[in-house]
Amino acid sequence: MGLYYGARLALGGADVRFLLRSDLAAVRARGSVRLRVDGRWLEAKPVKAYATTAEIGAVDLVVIAAKTTANASVAAALPPLLHAETALLTLQNGLGADEYFAARFEPRRVLGGLAFIANNRTDPGEVTCFHPGTLTLGQFGGPPTDRLRDLAAQFNAAEVKAHVAENLASARWHKLVWNVPFNGLSIAAGGLTTDRLCADPRWSAEVRALMGEVQEAAAALGFPIADDFLRAQYDVTPPMGAYRPSSLVDFQAGREVEVEPIWGEPMRRARAAGVAVPHLARLYDQLCGLCRRPGTG
Repeated sequence: MGLYYGARLALGGADVRFLLRSDLAAVRARGSVRLRVDGRWLEAKPVKAYATTAEIGAVDLVVIAAKTTANASVAAALPPLLHAETALLTLQNGLGADEYFAARFEPRRVLGGLAFIANNRTDPGEVTCFHPGTLTLGQFGGPPTDRLRDLAAQFNAAEVKAHVAENLASARWHKLVWNVPFNGLSIAAGGLTTDRLCADPRWSAEVRALMGEVQEAAAALGFPIADDFLRAQYDVTPPMGAYRPSSLVDFQAGREVEVEPIWGEPMRRARAAGVAVPHLARLYDQLCGLCRRPGTG
């Protein structure tokens, strides 16, 4: 995510600085970050790549694209990047990340981003995009601000289809309609890509059942999701081809999976609102076992 959106902004003329870990040496040696989109290569060069936030210094916008499992280390690294008006954009999945950073930094700084996109890192400093999708931006704890609208305009100018959400919490639940079934079932089904989940009647029915439970829970919390949205989220998936959702990529690489924000926290909030979510609860329990994380709900 960070490579993709950072490269897009850089190609659009923004002064972008990349904080890199394992990719740092390769990116510095090549002098660029690369995107493969619609069979063509886009290259942002020269690239500004750094190993620490202290090297980067204060910036106007921090795009937090790390997994939520790394949020403690992200929060510890943030202070050198902040000046009085620095905004924090959380491009993260599930529920709870916005609250996490708002509690540790000023809530007014926090912007939420939801990336409806299919991409994978295929080599150091290189991302292959299967579906560019859209980017939804929202203001934590309040209505959209001028700063948020200006950021959406900057993304659009960089050829990222971005729009502003009136309610960030509602947008987060909309994103779960896809993430809950496809990220979770790809692991529970033994490593199936999204096209195979849709092609198998058993898994396809489970995808739709999970989507329905997310819809019901969101409605109980005051965030209605239209039936047409569910259909569109399903219908856009088969054309992606043999796509591995990010949670499956993490699982197969032996990395920690974002079990709590994507499945645990939505399940707990659904139950607190009086909504039974048996399909979600079963999937959560499966993932806790498969990912060796103890269940909390």
